[in-house]
Amino acid sequence: MLKININNETSKLVSVILGTAVSNGPIPKIEDCYDPKSKEHILNGTYPTELDMIAELGLFEDVLKKHKVKVYRPKEISDYNQIFTRDISFVIEDKIILSNMIDNRSLELSAINHIIDQIPAKNVIRLSSDCHIEGGDVILCNDHIFIGIYSGEDYSNYITARTNVNAVNALREIFPNKTIKTFELRKSNNSPKDNALHLDCCFQPLGNNKAILHPEGFLIKDECDWLIDFFGKENIFQTTKEEMYNMNCNVFSISENIVVSENKFNRLNKWLNSNGFEVETIKYSEIAKQEGLLRCSTMPLIRK
Repeated sequence: MLKININNETSKLVSVILGTAVSNGPIPKIEDCYDPKSKEHILNGTYPTELDMIAELGLFEDVLKKHKVKVYRPKEISDYNQIFTRDISFVIEDKIILSNMIDNRSLELSAINHIIDQIPAKNVIRLSSDCHIEGGDVILCNDHIFIGIYSGEDYSNYITARTNVNAVNALREIFPNKTIKTFELRKSNNSPKDNALHLDCCFQPLGNNKAILHPEGFLIKDECDWLIDFFGKENIFQTTKEEMYNMNCNVFSISENIVVSENKFNRLNKWLNSNGFEVETIKYSEIAKQEGLLRCSTMPLIRK
């Protein structure tokens, strides 16, 4: 059996599910897109090719294996986007929560059944159908769980609104000993520079009490200020709108001191190095065109 265990984003990674771009399917129609950045690249004729995305995921897998991480991959679904495994399920402590996702992505979960079947059934949790949640909105920080939400009455109008209050309430019941803090995120169906698709698109904790933050991704200033106070302003790298658009917040920690980052994130990577991190840089800019990056394409199972 697989003894899963995740309490934060930065402890030493033991095993992870990494997404796949094999048989990713044709370029979507505009009306079938579920994020504004993909729409933008389709309209511009710059949508990423399957071969380029397979290559980038291969670079990421190489780095993970270099650091002795066990890498699982989803089973292939023909002509289906399976890159962003973060959203189809997520682990808290020794439990895996299976996401209720938008209809466009409903098949993705079936591709990791061969992994879920190795986890004791009592630790596999499926929330009720009125609980909408994706793993990109769920960030663990030991005793705290940070969750990105959108609670506006126009929730159903936003295909970019992925997590609702019902899901938060359900997690509060399952994890009564955790402090769960919610953050209202800025949503846009058409402007990627004005859309925080998930919480990990505008915030991410790093090792040694550091964090990356894009304040404009938050709808409520006091909620963002709470995070700044929690980590300390001196410990936070604040991104510009352009850096957020390029997914600078969405790096991935292999351990407290090792961070995987995109090789063009010059300002961020310099800051990481100056703060004592070992930075593994890879090309991942094609995958970024779908409004996701390194954290989005991983689903950690075990951290020490």
